[in-house]
Amino acid sequence: MSSRTRHMNRRASRRPPASERKPSDKMSVYAVNMSADELLAFHRQFQALFKRREQRNWSLRYLCGQLSNVERKTIEPMVLAQMGADPNAIRGMQQFIGGGAWDSTPLMIHAQSLVSRWLGEEDGVVIVDGSGIPKEGRASVGVARQYCGHLGKIANCQEGVFLVYASRHGYAFLDERLYVPEEWFSDASRKRSKACEIPATLRFHTEPELGLEMIGALVSRGVLPFRWVTCDESYGKIPAFLDGIASLGKWYLAEVPSDTRVWLRCPTIEPPGCGPLGRPRLHPRVKLSAPRPLELCALINQLPARAWHRRIIKEGSKGPLRVELAFMRVTPVRDQLPGSRCWAIFRRSLGAQPESKFYLSNAPADCPPAELTRITGMRWPVETAFEEAKGEVGLDHYETRTWQGWHHHMLQSFLAHLFLMRLRLLFQKKARLSQPRKLVNWWQPRLKTSVDARPIFLPSYTTANAAITPPIVLTANEPARDPSGKARTAVNAKSRSNNRNLVVP
Repeated sequence: MSSRTRHMNRRASRRPPASERKPSDKMSVYAVNMSADELLAFHRQFQALFKRREQRNWSLRYLCGQLSNVERKTIEPMVLAQMGADPNAIRGMQQFIGGGAWDSTPLMIHAQSLVSRWLGEEDGVVIVDGSGIPKEGRASVGVARQYCGHLGKIANCQEGVFLVYASRHGYAFLDERLYVPEEWFSDASRKRSKACEIPATLRFHTEPELGLEMIGALVSRGVLPFRWVTCDESYGKIPAFLDGIASLGKWYLAEVPSDTRVWLRCPTIEPPGCGPLGRPRLHPRVKLSAPRPLELCALINQLPARAWHRRIIKEGSKGPLRVELAFMRVTPVRDQLPGSRCWAIFRRSLGAQPESKFYLSNAPADCPPAELTRITGMRWPVETAFEEAKGEVGLDHYETRTWQGWHHHMLQSFLAHLFLMRLRLLFQKKARLSQPRKLVNWWQPRLKTSVDARPIFLPSYTTANAAITPPIVLTANEPARDPSGKARTAVNAKSRSNNRNLVVP
């Protein structure tokens, strides 16, 4: 290794990670070695799904690079940090990601089974959300001028649709789809579509259609338990998406636009047939004497004061988030006809100028308001997962332009994030078990026999938020619980999860 490369590695070891969080030095040598062994055991579970030994090795190298403190987690910096200035190694990893003959789908399915084993709950939540990744130029697969949530404006970017699983134990990525705009299927874009190796059988799908396709695949596989599906307004405003979730036997709680129309009671329907005047009716219609549907933004102003209840929907980094919620059974409008009865949930923030949000849910009529309250606060894990994946493992740090390369990189990013969640759970468990005893009583004797004499490159690394505190629900018949104990637990667990980076030579 040249002196210049050693100097770059020393500078990298002092540089903060992409999340700009200060690394922690509180981990013992035993804990670091235990984490390295856990990484090898974690990756060993996926090795049989690769066809070649070289693919297994490059996958582990790529995973180590994503878990490193390299500022820009693209292929060249990651190879330089691990293997030095080796052009063959750089080309080898580029080939593994961009053109490697391996299928990411079996690995994704196995990762879902691990999520089920470590985080699964019967009332788990699957969150559907999109995320934009800014790009320059027109050569990257699926790139177009479209709305980018990362920038908050129309920009040149790629757009992906992602599924995130959330439970009381944690959260993890489940699946992804690259949204390819309709312009890419025109004759004018045929040349660049071929250059990006887009499959010839691919057809245009909207983002809600891609999300529903992934949820349907989860249900058909049956490897992951979940009851709820949540989404933001861009998906909730599509009735076909909500009806598709209901047809899969799952409950949705979707944010919807404020102008969504509903009936308080199901109106009378006139079947096709002869009318008093004119031609006979060919389609059913709402009876003319039935009351007109109301928009949710108008209905919220008619709710009496007794309908509102103050609740804590989640424990945030700045303390508990308190809002006011109201629940009502309504009938939504579906193609000018009444749809199935569902819940309308009204949420408004506290303060002089409250902000209102509106939700619809097909949960049964006997679903308790406390459960609906919990699910309204379950949108935050997807935002935290994106923040961690982009800031810690480089989900948006890639330079591949092909269809296959995009999916390969996303799979590796999901595995890196899942491994961090696995470490978080392990350290929380060990911290709970070791609370009655002093730290020196259990790790120091084992340190003498478990420390490996071989050199290990361990640059700094910091994982993201550690503990997930179950939402605290306040009901009219139940006094408020003091969240201070759980808040302290979350802070302590967060400090325990600030791990050192792991790179296995």
